[in-house]
Amino acid sequence: MARRKPAPLDLGLLLPSWELALRSERKSPATVKVYGDGVRTFLRWCEEHHHSPALDRELMKAFVADLLDAGAEPATARSRQLAMRRFSAWLEEEGEIDTDPLLGLKAPKLDTKVTDSLTEDELRKLIKACSGKEFRDRRDEAIVRLMAETGMRAGEVCGLTVPDVDLNRGLVTVRRGKGGKGRVAPFGAQTGVAIDRYLRMRRSHALADTPALWLGDRSKSLEYYGLHKSLKFRAERAGLTNFHPHLLRHTAASRWLAAGGSEGGLMAVAGWSTRDMIDRYTRSTAADRAAAEARGLNLGDL
Repeated sequence: MARRKPAPLDLGLLLPSWELALRSERKSPATVKVYGDGVRTFLRWCEEHHHSPALDRELMKAFVADLLDAGAEPATARSRQLAMRRFSAWLEEEGEIDTDPLLGLKAPKLDTKVTDSLTEDELRKLIKACSGKEFRDRRDEAIVRLMAETGMRAGEVCGLTVPDVDLNRGLVTVRRGKGGKGRVAPFGAQTGVAIDRYLRMRRSHALADTPALWLGDRSKSLEYYGLHKSLKFRAERAGLTNFHPHLLRHTAASRWLAAGGSEGGLMAVAGWSTRDMIDRYTRSTAADRAAAEARGLNLGDL
């Protein structure tokens, strides 16, 4: 009796199963979305270029090359390829394929980019742009101060609940950061005052009894899009260009080191497990810190 030829692998049909598996592993919604978008981008590219979607190394190289040629950032191309490699590995684990054809495929090389941090003057202008006595003013100033001091990610800020903030001890608890890791970050008196002012005004909000710390103007919690929009508005008022919320994380890291904070302490507060992230986030201010350190060493005094 002749053996039946196995049906061709339908990557689009299997994608929802992989996303379900990722959620069962408690991957963050952002991670699930990034991985899923990577596979969907590959499937669209195959359709547009009349390729049969397949886990083929040469096809994957062509996919990445086209992304780069079309103007995609190397980090984006790398992310898309990583999604396909992880998808391929899962398919092998599930027995959908006998071997992982993308195992060992090299990722595109990333450029070494310098991401600026806000200067002290720019940060003061941003905080001043939040001044006012309206609900959103109090909220936005508290958020800016907290992010600039602790280096919390925007998603972590949006996920905070009221019990996560301890004003008496000056501590904020991130229940689930990147990679599912939690941590505690300290904040100073001025940030504490800003948060307290916001919390007092929050008591009269329609959703005052809900756990979410940050509330929007319209009876709902403040999510990432709302946070991004609010901070961009404040940055425009402050005259800052090319602003994005993640810039506050870079700023917090640079300010920590410039003030003499230890690298180990910064890693703990920012939620980093490797020192490489310190170099990445503080590269733009490394020369200034080195100059300040050199002046303190007085090596020219002979």
